[in-house]
Amino acid sequence: MSNIQPVFIVGTGRSGSRSIFRMLSGSENLEIHHEYCCTNIQKYSALYHMGLISEEEIINQINKIYKPAVKYSEAPIWVDSSNKLSWIIEPLYKAFPNAKFLMITRDGRKVVPSFYYKLRDEMYDDRSVKILTKWIDNQSASIMPPPEKKYWWNIPQEGQKFHKRFKNYNRLQRTAYHWTECNRVILESFSTLPTNATRVVRLEDIVNNEANLKDMIEFIGIRYDNLFFEYMQTPRNVFFPMSFKLTRNQNIQFEEICNSMMKKLGYDSEEVNEIKY
Repeated sequence: MSNIQPVFIVGTGRSGSRSIFRMLSGSENLEIHHEYCCTNIQKYSALYHMGLISEEEIINQINKIYKPAVKYSEAPIWVDSSNKLSWIIEPLYKAFPNAKFLMITRDGRKVVPSFYYKLRDEMYDDRSVKILTKWIDNQSASIMPPPEKKYWWNIPQEGQKFHKRFKNYNRLQRTAYHWTECNRVILESFSTLPTNATRVVRLEDIVNNEANLKDMIEFIGIRYDNLFFEYMQTPRNVFFPMSFKLTRNQNIQFEEICNSMMKKLGYDSEEVNEIKY
């Protein structure tokens, strides 16, 4: 393999990953993508996390999708900023032993409503969940759903967290499950990797403190530009900034699912910030 440095930026989504991609696009010595080959890797990531394909199979897909992209890059650092990779960190590391992994977190009280209201028929809609569940339950007798994103959001299988409860979840609860479970999987995967290969950054911290942003840029391995901090002050992945609110009942559902992870990430005692990504 070449001496090119792969960097994978992971997280739950709706946490500023596209803004970081846009901020770094055009930087010297860097080739950066946002959700590279998304419709391929999201399906395989979900299949792997749900235990429906082996580690060997997911590494085979990683080798097909990512190794050529890295090998033929003309930049010394190759980056993909994609929440789809959050479920396959350990296989990615086996395929790329020199890889770095940057986790971007954000307050779940902002992420879950953003997903819920903005991705109405693209994330955990009832019809897509029903189709994927039917295929999982009887793979030999039904056709696998197409690779379109809306079909490939993880459904916890027997032995996995939330398995029994998930069957009765509404769309808000499924979205909350995604936030907490995705964060859990990333943190557990990071615990198996060398400490110098991983970094966890809160979106709120890099937006509010330039030193934290500089530290993140240094981890990626490129030169810091003073314009980066100014750039991060304005949300980029929106047509116009909006702050979505949950109802009282939805907040109760959110807390039941996400409270433990909120505390783990240090958000439990904080006011909800107004970063509108």
